[in-house]
Amino acid sequence: MLAWSAILGIVHIVLGALAATSQYGLQWNIGPRDTPQPPLTGVAGRLQRASHNFLETFPLFVAAVLIADAVNQHGRVIVFGAQLYFWARLAYLPLYAAGVRIARTIAWVLATLGIVLIFFSLL
Repeated sequence: MLAWSAILGIVHIVLGALAATSQYGLQWNIGPRDTPQPPLTGVAGRLQRASHNFLETFPLFVAAVLIADAVNQHGRVIVFGAQLYFWARLAYLPLYAAGVRIARTIAWVLATLGIVLIFFSLL
């Protein structure tokens, strides 16, 4: 789940970059980006915010999984927590990109619960 979550992080970055380039243009993307740009809007803005949100939670997930592995804890709750994080984060990306409010929030809560379950199991 850690490797799949890292791949999901790459997907976030690539989709966000493609969306930003579609709004700001190829010259902006290949240039030094010295000129301030207006905030991204629409899907591009949502993809950027989803990516930032992923990058806020991913280090906590990594820490939880690596600590569990370091102390040789691989119980069902830890495995379930890791799977819950991944699948909820996977659902979160298209939900956020599409602007779906409540389901997106539920996906975020479930992913965060996955991290909490891992840490709780380590106590």
